[in-house]
Formats: sequence, C-alpha cells, structure tokens
Amino acid sequence: MTVELSARDVDLLRKFQKLTPYYSSITERTRSTNFAEVHTSATWTLCSLEARTKLNQLGLPYGRKSRTITPPGFEFRARDYLRGIVDADGSVGYTGKGFPFVSLTTASTAVAAYLCFYAGKFTGSERSLKRNARDGIYNILYTNEKAQHFAAHLYYEGCLSLSRKQAAADSLAAWIRPCGMRVAPARRRWTASEDRVLLRLNNDAAAARELGRTEKSCYIRLWRLRTGQIPLPADR
Repeated sequence: MTVELSARDVDLLRKFQKLTPYYSSITERTRSTNFAEVHTSATWTLCSLEARTKLNQLGLPYGRKSRTITPPGFEFRARDYLRGIVDADGSVGYTGKGFPFVSLTTASTAVAAYLCFYAGKFTGSERSLKRNARDGIYNILYTNEKAQHFAAHLYYEGCLSLSRKQAAADSLAAWIRPCGMRVAPARRRWTASEDRVLLRLNNDAAAARELGRTEKSCYIRLWRLRTGQIPLPADR
C-alpha cells in the first residue's frame, strides 16, 4: 500500500509511519507532472500482508477505488475519517472574493452522500447529489458561516492532518460577515406528510397554497417524486 503526497507534506507521512505497528518506508522522487515541470513527492510504502489484509477487511478496496470506496460499515470516528477525505480530495480556504469555503471533489457516491449527511448536522444545509456533466464527479461546497463551523469541527486542535489544511481551516475563524451582506434564509425541509399532500393534489399551484410553499418548489419536488429521484412517502 502506498500513499504519495507532495514532499512539503512528508511530516504527515512520518506520523503515519510512527503510528503503524508494521515496518514501512518513506522515499522521495522528483519528476515532471501535468501541473509542474519539476515536482518532488514523498511516498509512504507499507508492504506487510497482514497490515494490507486488515485494511481491506476494514473496508479499503484493492486497486482503483475512486468510485467504489465507501465509509466503514462499522462504528468509526466519522469526524477524523471525513477530515482525511477532505485532506486528500477537498479544499479549505477563501474564495477569490474573500469568502470562507470547504469543498470536496469525489467520484464515490457513498462518500459524497455520507459527507452531506454528516455536514448537514452541523451546517443545517442539505446538498443535492449530482455528478457534473464534464467528468462525472461530485462537487460539494459549503461557504461562509457554514464553512467556518464545519472546518472548525473537522480541524480541531492537535488533530492528525495536513499542516497547510489545518492552517487554512484555522484562518476561517477570523472571517466576519460584511455589513449589509444578506443571510440566506434557512432551508425548509420537506416532510413525508407534505409529500403525501403533493401527490394527492397533483397540482403545483394547489399544493403551494395548501403547504405555504412556492409553486416552483412544489413543481420540482413533485417531479422528483414522480421520476423516482427521491423515495415515495410511506402510506399511513
């Protein structure tokens, strides 16, 4: 098993090496990549069959795993697991306009869904999962106060993480919403009883009046129910 990072992040690999009760090695190499003519990387290599077998039993697939990897199917430290995911395939920092953000790019439906579920508990925000048309990847984004809260939760003091991601996450705490910047209203979640009303009326305008929602939101929700994008509510 190998983990390759930029050479500037080699300290994290040394921590992995120290924590792992099996022999492992760290090597460096310099080569040309698509992003730089000269790039030096560090690779942590773990060859023990026993160690690799245990990792596989814990849910880490063999071979290519960008689409097939899933969160462990047993009790685990979700906070630390997701920080590792964001460390590897996410970004933390400020947008070009100076707003805090936390994002994740992943090909795994299971990982994307779990991150959205977990982050929703801290941010109060739902995210719709949809692969982008260009390369079939999920791009999940949290901004402003939601990014601040989520980053502070994931990157707590003393956690095992990339130092530059830790520094970026810590920096988000200093952001203050500018005076006059509108706060988006909290999203009103659909309930099973509302879905039943929507299906019974089968009319956007009528449902909007009865449920106190916009016709557009009723139209979209009804379309998703009809096309099977969301499960139908259970009969009462």
